[in-house]
Amino acid sequence: MEIVVALLAFLAIGGAGLAFAGGQPATASKRVKAVAGAKAVDRRKQAVDTAALKRKQTTQEALKELTLSEKQSRKRRLSVKGQLAQAGLEISPMVFWILSAVLGVVLGLAGLMIQGLIGAAIGFFVGLFGLPRWVLGFLVAGRQKKFGTQLADAIDVIVRGVKSGLPLNQCLRIIAGESPEPLRTEFQNLVDSQAMGVPLDVGLQRMYDRMPLAEVNFFNIVLIIQQKTGGNLSESLGNLSTVLRSRKLMKEKVKALSAEAKASAMIIGALPLFVMGMVYFTRPQYISILFTDPVGNFILVCCAVMMSMGIFIMHKMVNFKF
Repeated sequence: MEIVVALLAFLAIGGAGLAFAGGQPATASKRVKAVAGAKAVDRRKQAVDTAALKRKQTTQEALKELTLSEKQSRKRRLSVKGQLAQAGLEISPMVFWILSAVLGVVLGLAGLMIQGLIGAAIGFFVGLFGLPRWVLGFLVAGRQKKFGTQLADAIDVIVRGVKSGLPLNQCLRIIAGESPEPLRTEFQNLVDSQAMGVPLDVGLQRMYDRMPLAEVNFFNIVLIIQQKTGGNLSESLGNLSTVLRSRKLMKEKVKALSAEAKASAMIIGALPLFVMGMVYFTRPQYISILFTDPVGNFILVCCAVMMSMGIFIMHKMVNFKF
């Protein structure tokens, strides 16, 4: 009996040990697999974080380069040569200053015949620095307005071309060949520069120098960042096109809401000059003292200064920049 009990006890202890010994490898393998899976997940997460950090650094470097190039090209755009390029005029600055000097001499002679030396000085200054620069600024503003209106359509052409499988260069050639002026000329210059081996970012910067608009700057930033960091170009340009159209709609709304204030400012600014002209033609002896007497000349100068200040303030009040 004792032998049987001892044998059963031995079998029980051995079975329990075998059970524990048999379950241990399965549990250990599960733990090894869990640890290996956690390490793989950590490695993938670390790789994703590293790629995101690298892309962020690349984007920041690209934006920093664009900021530096913007500061460097600002002086070039404000020069006479830059404004002539922005206006689309194919003349040199020397020719521009020669024409301005000729106009200044003509207006100076006209002022000399009307008002003497003071009139000659005013006419020469207006002809040399005032009227030519005003005409140049008017041409630049009109060309920039046309370009800004057409740029959203050009971006839509690029979006449709990229979605259909065309490369970016081919889309730029389509815009340069089928778009109206001035969009055709600017994109043709960009395509020609790329054909000559100029990098895309340099060509875009030159286009921004010739057409310094916020819309063109947005377009350059999207293309340069996409070229350096990758991404969905069609989606980025599609969003940019939507933003540009929204900006244009907002400008038109602001223009409509401020039309009454602009008309009032124009009437208030032109009314004193109109009244003075009417008085001069109806009763010249009544107002001629302002032109013949030194005190009258001083009053005219003071009036001109105050009128200029008032017109400048009203211009700033009714023109909204955004």
